[in-house]
Amino acid sequence: MVPLELPAPADRPLRLLALGAHSDDLEIGCAGLVIRAIAELPAVEICWAVAGAGGERGDEATGSAAELLAGASATTIVLGEFTDGYMPYVGADIKRWVHALADAEPDIVLVHHRDDLHQDHRLLAELALNAFRDHLILGYEIPKYDGDLGRPNVFVPLDRQTVDRKLSQLERHFGTQRGKDWFDAETFRGLMRLRGVECRAPEGYAEAFYSAKAVLGLGPGHGEARPRT
Repeated sequence: MVPLELPAPADRPLRLLALGAHSDDLEIGCAGLVIRAIAELPAVEICWAVAGAGGERGDEATGSAAELLAGASATTIVLGEFTDGYMPYVGADIKRWVHALADAEPDIVLVHHRDDLHQDHRLLAELALNAFRDHLILGYEIPKYDGDLGRPNVFVPLDRQTVDRKLSQLERHFGTQRGKDWFDAETFRGLMRLRGVECRAPEGYAEAFYSAKAVLGLGPGHGEARPRT
C-alpha cells in the first residue's frame, strides 16, 4: 500500500490540535501518532486541549502532556473543567471553548470520531467538524463498553517501542482510571494489534482514524487550499 505523507510546511512547523473530552482520551486515541510526529517531522507545534480536566484529572492531563509532548517545537496545553458525562447539557459553553481553539491555526485536528457513542466524545467531534471546516480532521477511537468500534480508513503504523511507550504513559499517569475493567494494557495493545493487521503494519501495530474528507495533492501547487475566511 502506498503511504500518503503529511506535508512539512517550508516556512513554519506543522501545527496539530489534539482535542479530547477527558484526561486520558488523547493518550488512548492518538499518542502513537503524536510520538511519531515529534520524532519524525522537521518541526511540529502541538496544542493539547482537554475539555474535562478538573481536579485530579487535570493534574493527570498536565503531567502526561508535559512528558508526552517533550521534543515538540512548541506546545500549548488548554484544560477545561467541564463535568464528565454532562457536556451535551452545557453545549453552548463547550462550543465557545472549542471555537476559541481556532486561535492555534492548526493544520490537522485530532478528535474523537463522530460515531463515538459516549455523549461527551460525540459532542466534541460534532463541534470540531463545525469549528474546523477547512482542515484535515482525523477522528480517533476509544475502546469501551459501548461497542462502537467501526471501520476506520486512515492508519498510522507503530513500531513496538512506540507501542510500549504509549502503554507505559497510560499506566503511569492515569491512576483514576485503573479501576475500570476495560482500562488496561491488554485492551489497548489488542486494538493496536488488530489495526496493525488491517493495514499490514511492518511491526504489526497501528493506530486508526476516521477521515470524513481529505484532499490529495499531486505535485507542487496542487490541492492547496484557498485562504481561509
